[in-house]
This record gives sequence, C-alpha cells and structure tokens, in this order.
Amino acid sequence: MRDNGSVKEVFLAFLKLGLTSFGGPIAHIAYYRHTFIEQRQWVTEAQFAQLLALCQFLPGPASSQMGFSLGLLRAGWLGGIAAFTAFTLPSAVLLFGFAQWLPYLSDSVSDAAIHGLKLVALVVVAQAVWLMSKQLCPDWRRRFIAVASLLLLLVFNQIAMQMIVVVAGAVSGLILCRGQNHLLSDQLHVSHSDRTAWCLLIVFFVLLFLLPLFSSHNSLLAVIDAFYRAGALVFGGGHVVLPLLETTVVEPGWIAADDYLAGYGAAQAVPGPVFSVAAYLGAMLPGDNGGLTGAIVALTAIFLPGFLLIGAILPLWKKLANYPAAANAVAGINAAVVGLLAAALYDPIWVSVVNGASDIIIALIGFVLLHTFKWSALLIVLWCVFANIGLTLL
Repeated sequence: MRDNGSVKEVFLAFLKLGLTSFGGPIAHIAYYRHTFIEQRQWVTEAQFAQLLALCQFLPGPASSQMGFSLGLLRAGWLGGIAAFTAFTLPSAVLLFGFAQWLPYLSDSVSDAAIHGLKLVALVVVAQAVWLMSKQLCPDWRRRFIAVASLLLLLVFNQIAMQMIVVVAGAVSGLILCRGQNHLLSDQLHVSHSDRTAWCLLIVFFVLLFLLPLFSSHNSLLAVIDAFYRAGALVFGGGHVVLPLLETTVVEPGWIAADDYLAGYGAAQAVPGPVFSVAAYLGAMLPGDNGGLTGAIVALTAIFLPGFLLIGAILPLWKKLANYPAAANAVAGINAAVVGLLAAALYDPIWVSVVNGASDIIIALIGFVLLHTFKWSALLIVLWCVFANIGLTLL
C-alpha cells in the first residue's frame, strides 16, 4: 500500500462510507474491511489487521483513526484529510442540523428504522469476524490466541482489557509463532519521515499540557482544551467518549443535561463516527462560542489528538516491523484482534440489538445476502430497515 491513489478517489470512497456506515465503531471496521480489502484492494488482510491493532491500542476514535490512516497511506496527507472529511461530514452536518431543532423522532416507525440500522451492524461485523478468522487464524496456534482473547474479553468486560489482550497477543505470538515471518512482506508503507513523526508526537503533548494553562473558563480556548482532552484521553472508541463529554460540557454549565442526552440519542441514529456528536455539542455552546464556529472548533479539537498520534506511530511502527521478532508478535496481535472483534460482536452488538427471533432472522438473511450474494452495504441497510419496519407494522 503506497501513495498511488488520488485525493478525489479517497474522498469519494469515504463519502460513500460516511453516508452508509451505521452501527458504531466496530461496524465501521467491518465496512472498511469490505471496501478496502474485498472491493478496492487497497490493503492486504495483514496490513489491515496491523492498522486495526495500532488504532485499537491508541487513545482516540479507532475507526476514524483507521480511516485517516488508510487515506494517508493511499494518497499522502491530503488523502488522510480527505478520508476524515468525507467520512465525518455527513454525520457532522446531520448533528449540527439537529442542534437547531431538538428531537422529534419518537413514533414506532422511527424507532423500528433505528433498530433496523443496529441490525446492519450485527450483519457486517459477523461477516468481518468470519472472514478475518479464516485469513488471520489459519493454524491452531493463532486460533488458540483468538479464542483465549475472546474468553478474556467476555469474562472481563472492561475497556482496559482490550489493551491487555493486544499486548498479550503480541507476547503469545513471540512464543507460539516463532520462525514464521508473517509480517515482513506486508509492511505498512508511509511517506513521511521519523523526524516528522517525532514532531507530531511533540505537538500532541504540547497541546495536551499547555492548553489548560492558557484557557479561561468560558473562552474559545477552553472549548478547544475540553474537546482536545476528551479526544486525547479516551480509550475504547466513540461510545466511551460520551460519558466523558457529559462531564466536560454539562458540569461546567455549558449545556443542559436534557440537551446533552438529546445529542447522545441523535448520535446513535446517524452514520459515521460517534465523535461527530462534537458538532452538535459545539453548536449548542452558549454565546459566541456556539453555532457554526463552536461546531467546527469542537469537531476539529476532538479528532486532532488521535490523528497526531497515529501519524506519529506509523513511521516508527514501520521501522520496528523490520525486525523478525516483530513478525511473530504481529501474528499474535492479528489473532487477538479476531478475538476482540468476536467479543464485540456479542457485547455490545448482539446483547443490545437482538430482542427476539425476528431480529435473528432479519440479520441471518442479511448475512447471506452480504456474504453469499455479495449485496452492497447500502442494500443491506435498506433490507434491515424496511424488514424491521414491516414487522413492526404487522
């Protein structure tokens, strides 16, 4: 994977995903896999798994970091910016618009449509787990790592356990996968230098530690600091940042609790990254800090730290990957990632989505249409939504 694509190509690919990727961060990974491995062949399965492991391990919105990385590696820095903009813009616009008129979606048909979108997530994640397990766990050693990771995550259902599982997968790979150079032929190729990587890392920490020193309570700098800190310190993806943002914007009195909860609900019903809720929250800020200015500032500030980190890590990871031992460690990480996705398929997706036999039937048919008949993700969205609405109206 090299800088051999155009910025326009990247933008259009991610715009389609930004308009259709319902279901939250784990579902986004599955959409990425279908689009950039199966359809466009921008990356290999091994490269995809490396990116997923890195983004899962770093703080910030994992799916958006991964999208930014794919754009960066495909078409350079402008490609990364294009990927972020296209993937985020639809949800940001919807949530900014929602800030202008508070929620009205309360009837049974709307609820059924939203539940159908959640079933889409179940379908695409199930297919991703199935295909990744076949590619990344071809022998008993890696199957053992994947199953062990799955069991650990199911028993200890905590965000910190995700990072522990990734590290344990690396250690297990060093022990169990010795002598198998899984990674060396499938490295991630980046165009920027180690010097640029270290500069990005310095900028990340300078902003993290200096912004609080120069921001007063109700200033625009305080808004930047609040949202930057939320993006820099949250592990586990978009849904984890929502409680942190509540502390950030409700406790200081910037936004009323009811208005915050309305934004929380809206963020579950739009495609694209959950972090786009920052556009809603920024627009709702009082005074001159709100409106369009607040939406743009909050949205930029919450995504920036994650992008600085992944931009810094990629060149350093490339250098580390030259060592043979890294190949064995990444083989273990890849297997652990399969276990991580399998655990997410059960909790939170299955647990929060499947309420009865009808949900299982709709999702199963959707899986067959996607996996066997190769229907597009948009058609799967339409199937799950209208099937669920139809059953509700019966």
